[in-house]
Amino acid sequence: MKRGLLIIDRGSKEKEVFDELSFICEKVKQKGDYAFANYCFLEVVPPFISEGIAKCLESDIDALTIVPYFLYPGRKVKAAVNEAVKLQSTTNVKFTFTKPMSMHQKMVDIVESKIASALAKANVSLPKSKVDVMIIGHGSKDPRAQLSIKYVTDGLSSAYRNVDYCFLEIEEPTIQQGVQRFDALKPEVLVIVFYFLHEGAHVKRDIYGDLNPALERSQIKKFLITEHIGTDEKMIDFIIERAREVEDAN
Repeated sequence: MKRGLLIIDRGSKEKEVFDELSFICEKVKQKGDYAFANYCFLEVVPPFISEGIAKCLESDIDALTIVPYFLYPGRKVKAAVNEAVKLQSTTNVKFTFTKPMSMHQKMVDIVESKIASALAKANVSLPKSKVDVMIIGHGSKDPRAQLSIKYVTDGLSSAYRNVDYCFLEIEEPTIQQGVQRFDALKPEVLVIVFYFLHEGAHVKRDIYGDLNPALERSQIKKFLITEHIGTDEKMIDFIIERAREVEDAN
């Protein structure tokens, strides 16, 4: 059976997002042995979902695995899947949908690897039990989004001194509130995790607009900022694992 894979991302105008998705698709194609792997966007910029699927169907494939590439379950995932489902009736190619990239131990492992890399890069050799971790997520009106980031926080909490999360926008705790909480805990070192898939506007600019003033007002002397999720090899493996979960069942 010849199978293709299509990643549905939220969408961004930032060049880095296109570059990262192109890299991820090429790696997934190679490691997952797909006839091809491509991406499209739910919103913001083309290629939109209809265009992405149309391009996939130009290829000689029997099945298409569609990956909602979101860190949180909720409305965006549902909208992406519903949009793609509408197009199933236009083809004999069978569509199979994976779960989003959330509520899985793999995401805990990926975040932990980002923390370890940040500590190593800064030559910090403290044991984990003396390291504090603050995870910054996007924020959503959907309560399931908070459950998703809490899953990662809970998965790390037994290893580190303190682990908590905050959000860039929409919901609380805000970044300022998050920094204030850790300031009161007097961390020896605070590792700040950017829990974002891409190096988009939020990672490049928006977070710092809130984070830098909050840190300047605090008494936190040592803090490190991790890389975003990006093109992490573990994430590429996770995409393939999510795909295999549903492909093997069909």
